[in-house]
Amino acid sequence: MRKIFYLVILLAVVVSSCKKSKTPAPDDTPIGPSKTGTTLDLIRDSIYLYAKEAYYWNDGLPDYATFKPRTFTGSDDISALQKEVDALSQYKINPSTGKPYEYYPASPGEAKYSFIDDGTVSSELNGVNGDFGFAPIYAAVNDLRVRYVYPNSPADLAGLKRGYQITSINGRTNLAYDGNGGAGTNLNFVINAYANSSTITMVLKKPDATNITVTLNATTYTTNPVITHKVFDQGTGKKVGYIVFNSFTSMANAQPKLDEAFTDFNTQGITDLVVDLRYNGGGFVNTAEYLSNLIVPAAKSGTTMYTAFYNTDLQANKYPLLSTIYDISPGDFLPVNNQVKFSKKGSLNISRVFFIVTGSTASASELTINNLIPEMDVKLIGTTSYGKPVGFFGIDINKYQLYVPEFETKNSATKGGYYAGMTPGSTDYPGLEHIDDVTKDFGDPTELLLAYALNYVKTGTFTVAGQVIQSTAGKANVMSVDQSREAGIEMDGNKFRGMVFNKSLKKK
Repeated sequence: MRKIFYLVILLAVVVSSCKKSKTPAPDDTPIGPSKTGTTLDLIRDSIYLYAKEAYYWNDGLPDYATFKPRTFTGSDDISALQKEVDALSQYKINPSTGKPYEYYPASPGEAKYSFIDDGTVSSELNGVNGDFGFAPIYAAVNDLRVRYVYPNSPADLAGLKRGYQITSINGRTNLAYDGNGGAGTNLNFVINAYANSSTITMVLKKPDATNITVTLNATTYTTNPVITHKVFDQGTGKKVGYIVFNSFTSMANAQPKLDEAFTDFNTQGITDLVVDLRYNGGGFVNTAEYLSNLIVPAAKSGTTMYTAFYNTDLQANKYPLLSTIYDISPGDFLPVNNQVKFSKKGSLNISRVFFIVTGSTASASELTINNLIPEMDVKLIGTTSYGKPVGFFGIDINKYQLYVPEFETKNSATKGGYYAGMTPGSTDYPGLEHIDDVTKDFGDPTELLLAYALNYVKTGTFTVAGQVIQSTAGKANVMSVDQSREAGIEMDGNKFRGMVFNKSLKKK
């Protein structure tokens, strides 16, 4: 299962057996790869060499002779390459945890951030999906629900709504959650059925207890990253804008939808904002910057939003491989040249924003939150986010794209490093921790995470009448906060998590 989250700079570094001039010269390293080998050998060599140069934690990597990139194998080429990437990700140790920076508790030894891709991510980030247009999630061990539905997708056209209970998939009724250390038989069946198949048949129970049966065929559609937006009048002059932003797709795709929502918020005169990022795994950095500029107070224009930090080699102008293809100027990777300033967009003028988050909230989503924390009153509601303060630029190698962290971001208060995620209600992230309420549709004021935000605006407290936050320990069929978070991450399947820098290097 791929575990990723977005911040994107797209590079085009092509290694091909028929274009040897594009291949890193093996003689450039004291002990390097052979000049001969299969295309797969050259790709494996290139993954190592580019990581050794550009990886944020490259100082932890061994030399070529020790690492032996050509020894990694798999059932097919991409699985072999992913094993190599996984291995590269485990060398650098985070001193605060004693484990690799890319340690992933659910799958030790696999990369939390780095991955190899076949071009799928590029399409998704540009707003083109080729799937069913929905994702499932567990509300409880024996309660599988629809997590979200993209507008105009096959699932949307078939009438699916968030919160519908899935009782059967392709004739199978035993869908009970068995992941997080369990056998994972049911979990893998569900993931394969919705994420790795072209057709799926489901029986679903609606809130009125009636059942519907649908058969969906995967098709290509344009993603609308704004699943919904609306305004709630809380009385006494308080109005709350609510937006579900599900992916930081390209500006061409996302900006018109964001502008539409924020124009509505301005017209209706909202006083507070709730940004629902609970399933947003990230995307393009410039889209995160745009959303940050829509939210931030106008008085902050011109001040620092964030700074990107690259490894010491790149900062010292040591980039022999990248420089063979790109026109890079000395100092391009220094922090002073990678500092982004706020530039207020629109006329929304608020002082407080709530973010709804879960373990599926990652990278560019976390960047947006971190950007705004020093600038206004930011409160988080939900469960601990994924934890990805680093981002990538994609490196093309033959027909694949290599994504490894190349930079880390810090806000104007020089705060970042949230590798363990952002926990709502903690000292650094004020708010309220509570499991995701997947029994209700987005924008339903009785959906718990939204209800907590609305109640805070109205009363100054998160307490919702009739709702009690209770311990789930020892209760049958009930998932704890940690189990719910981990289940959500597992169910993401191949969903991209990351932030991709939209900074292009000029080709020579």
